[in-house]
Amino acid sequence: MKRNPIETVLGAVVLLVAAMFLVFAYSIADLKAVTGYDVTATFLKVGGLERGSDVRISGITVGTITGQGLDPTSFQAKVTMSIQPGVTLPTDTEASIVGDGLLGGKYVNLIPGRATDKIQAGGVIARTRDYQSLEDLVGEIIFLATNNDSKAATPAPAQ
Repeated sequence: MKRNPIETVLGAVVLLVAAMFLVFAYSIADLKAVTGYDVTATFLKVGGLERGSDVRISGITVGTITGQGLDPTSFQAKVTMSIQPGVTLPTDTEASIVGDGLLGGKYVNLIPGRATDKIQAGGVIARTRDYQSLEDLVGEIIFLATNNDSKAATPAPAQ
């Protein structure tokens, strides 16, 4: 079977263009971890939060999840985040785990407080809100609906 040199050159060009596209997509996607100072926060449940997930303030990425572990004394999930050096967080900052839409990934949303003291490198975010899954929300709505129905069914005391 004889190969045409034009087919070989064309195949090489296609592979080169594909490689250039992959390099371009990787550089634009900003998939690199944010390097900065580390802070930790503890949660009862992280709901699928993964290493490499974003840490955001007002929708802007300011950090990356660098690690997760189990606190051996409280048995809560301990999440380590790397925050950009230019972002200084007040000590009363609140961290919550939220989903990026129904099918999107999870990320940590930071809500900075108004304290004048700042969290130092290696510090802890004390105020946290755990991840609420769709099942948790539906269960809460059902509980509220059935609780209100039972109050409406009981007659008011006579005066």
